Amino acid sequence: MALTFELDPPGGPALRDGVLSLWADVSNAGGSVGFVPPVTVDDIRPEWVKHLTAMAEGRMRLLVGRDEDGEIAATAFLAHNTHRLMSHWIWLYTVMVHPRHQGKGYGRELMAAAADAARGLEGIEAIRLTCRGGSGADRFYAACGYKEVGRVPGAIRVAEGDDRDDVIMLLPLN
Repeated sequence: MALTFELDPPGGPALRDGVLSLWADVSNAGGSVGFVPPVTVDDIRPEWVKHLTAMAEGRMRLLVGRDEDGEIAATAFLAHNTHRLMSHWIWLYTVMVHPRHQGKGYGRELMAAAADAARGLEGIEAIRLTCRGGSGADRFYAACGYKEVGRVPGAIRVAEGDDRDDVIMLLPLN
C-alpha cells in the first residue's frame, strides 16, 4: 500500500508525537538523521522545536507520509535557501522512513513527493541535500535522480575515530 503525503500538515500533539517518535526510531535503527543512537524523544525535542520555529517563520516546510493506518511513516523537511543569490533552490533535510516500512519502496515515494512539492514552490529549480558517507544513502539518492556535486572528507564525526564524508547531492527539477 502506498503512503499518503501531505505538505504542511496541521500542527498539534499528534503531529509532534508522530514526528518525534519516527525520528527517534529512525535514529536508533542507525539512520543518518542528525543523531547517533541511543537517543530518546526528549533528546530530539530541541531539534523539533528549531524546525517548528523555522516552519512558523515560513523558512521550512514539512512533508509527511502516512501509512494505511494514518500513522506518520515518513517525513522530509524542505527548507528555503536564505541567501538571495541562491533562492532558486531549496534544501531537503531529515529524510526519514520508519524502519518497519523499509524495503516497501516508501523511500522512493517520499523522494518523489518531495520533488513534486518543490516543483510546486514558485521559482524553485533544484533540490540540494547532504548525506553521511558510508551509510549507503548516497547510492539511494542517486537512484532517485540526485547527482553527487561535492564531498567534504571526514566532515561528520559519528564517534571518536569514526569520521564520515559529507556528501552533497543535487536534483535539478526542470
